[in-house]
Amino acid sequence: MFSPLKIVVVDDHQLILDGIMSSLKEKGNYEVVSSTNCDDAFAKIKEGSFDILFTDLSFDNSSFSTKIESGEHLIKAIQKEKIAIKIAVITGHTETNRLYNVIHNLKPSAYLLKNKCDATELNFAIKKIMNNDVYYSHEVHQKLIKRACVEIQMDEVAIQILKELPKQSKISNLVGVIHKADGSPIKLRSIEAKLANLRIDLNAVNNTDLILKAKELGIID
Repeated sequence: MFSPLKIVVVDDHQLILDGIMSSLKEKGNYEVVSSTNCDDAFAKIKEGSFDILFTDLSFDNSSFSTKIESGEHLIKAIQKEKIAIKIAVITGHTETNRLYNVIHNLKPSAYLLKNKCDATELNFAIKKIMNNDVYYSHEVHQKLIKRACVEIQMDEVAIQILKELPKQSKISNLVGVIHKADGSPIKLRSIEAKLANLRIDLNAVNNTDLILKAKELGIID
């Protein structure tokens, strides 16, 4: 008989922890340990031999004595120590910029949305993880695809416009600020045409909405 997978689940809300642990027990042969803070979770992971970590990203119960304040920092601490454990995120954060940065920089094996994740999806994710695959919830996957598509459409001029537009009181002020690859300035008519196309690409109703959506997608800071 196979020994049960050993899983650590970390979330600062006990009700969420109970729900995740109940889902795990419903579908598989798992030995589950839980924690409500990252410091305690890290200590348990260092002491034990676990197969998978499921962690939230934000922790509201951090204090002045907390050393590891977030799920991102917990993941980084584990990676720095080169601890052999597969890492999965289970969170409520759906902001495109944040999930993209977490996936791009920390490369977790899974990114699930806890308010939409049931026992079947959780168990399926575990099977993918243990098979050295990655698994992203449908909404996460769709946001990554959209961001990638928008990114492909972006050229250097578009990025310049999106970065400079919030700094200017009117579009005409961008003349002399936005340049082509050869260094020559771009005319107002071309800037306005580019903005119109960007609003269509990002489904923005106006330039303010365009900037907000560009920030949400992580195209600009």
